[in-house]
Amino acid sequence: MKILLVTAIFLTSLTSFSQKEQSSILVGQKAPMFKAMDQYGKTIASDEILKNEQLIVVFYRGQWCPYCNKHLSHLQDHVGNFKKAGARLVAITPETTMNVSKTIDKTKAEYSILHDVDSKIMKQYGVDFVLPEKLQKKYKEYGIDLVVSNGNDDQTLPVPATYVIGKDGIVKYVQYDPDYKNRSNAKEILKHL
Repeated sequence: MKILLVTAIFLTSLTSFSQKEQSSILVGQKAPMFKAMDQYGKTIASDEILKNEQLIVVFYRGQWCPYCNKHLSHLQDHVGNFKKAGARLVAITPETTMNVSKTIDKTKAEYSILHDVDSKIMKQYGVDFVLPEKLQKKYKEYGIDLVVSNGNDDQTLPVPATYVIGKDGIVKYVQYDPDYKNRSNAKEILKHL
């Protein structure tokens, strides 16, 4: 099992060659608004959240990614701090609802996790990339089938990224790095709330 995880992480690192080097959405720009269903079947609309709270948007690849699970668990540990600072956390993934349930089991996430149907939100934020065909085959060899995980055959994943959006809809903080190991941390997010 450990060898499988190490191999999957190595393969994930190879995907950085097809990713954009920087975020399409920058600090000071208006954030794209979105609407999607969370794990509770509730429609979450970013413009509705921003009427009362700031918004923290986190993109992650899937329950099969140990770095994603570690990051989401870390953020769960700080949900109370985000709330005290007047912000709400929302995670966005291409995974199907069934796989979102696996993420929740692994991370104990209590915040909304949105299934990004057809990668629409990822595309709005410019964090999307298509996994190269050679890596698609390698992922499958190690039990990672994005068709099954994401419920479509477009092989699209997000660059792990975090955006803090003020109540005015303006982006206040961006953490975007094609190196999957580099993620936002709660301390940095809280500095921008």
